[in-house]
Amino acid sequence: MARVKLPSSVRQRRLGAELRRLRERANLSATRAAELFGTSQSRISGIEAGGYAVSAERVRALARLYGCEDRSLIEALTRMTGGRTRGWWEEYRGIVPADALDLAELEHHATSLRVASMIHLPGLLQTREQARVVMAGAVPALAPFELEHRISYRIKRQGVLYGDMAKPLTAIVHEAALRMDFGGPEVTRKQLQFLLERGREEHICVLVIPFGSGPLPSAGNGIVHCGGEVSQLDSVQLDTDHGSVFIDAEVQLGEYRTILDRMQTCALDPAESSDLIQRIAREL
Repeated sequence: MARVKLPSSVRQRRLGAELRRLRERANLSATRAAELFGTSQSRISGIEAGGYAVSAERVRALARLYGCEDRSLIEALTRMTGGRTRGWWEEYRGIVPADALDLAELEHHATSLRVASMIHLPGLLQTREQARVVMAGAVPALAPFELEHRISYRIKRQGVLYGDMAKPLTAIVHEAALRMDFGGPEVTRKQLQFLLERGREEHICVLVIPFGSGPLPSAGNGIVHCGGEVSQLDSVQLDTDHGSVFIDAEVQLGEYRTILDRMQTCALDPAESSDLIQRIAREL
């Protein structure tokens, strides 16, 4: 049986984009880089588009050609090489949107996670019951089997927070998200209790922005910040009504780090956040 070639992943495309940035900083065209490297311009362009798997040796050779001397960046890039990883998310290919699979892959390879959510609680911290209520309101409406697949996928994503390889997570949530009535008092109470339990774990920090904290930057979007091995390889995912938007440009990454930093300064500390969550749960 012929082996099915998987489409390029967000990680593979990111490697190509970083190699393109190194080439551009060296003021080399793709054609000139190909001549110096002894390959074709289409091969260089294909690598930069994420269409070709590239070896660690080639990454190092291209970095030398482009005059890059940042050893930490180069070694981090070499660990992004090779064919696409067949992670657990591949079983959902063709079932959930491709950008959802890209997010799962980013989270899997991240060194740390920082998320912010103003209306919905972050997917990584939702109970199955609340996820069902939230996704049932999707536009366009999901068929019953699609809804079940989306819920299963969301819960499986939470695996990055469990086990020996659990990622450190900072979750910034607004008080509005805690008070939203998704599914009624019982579902909401169970969700808040789950949030409290997760927030007590050493690698998870839950911070609540209370009402009255003033205007917030980028308050309309859910934000997921995935830390890379080096800061240049960080990624940001924005959750929008028309799907995920992935950001890796250096200037934009800096802007979203600043946005998240400002949100954290508006939030209560972990103990005060826990007290507020408990108080809201008692009011239900």
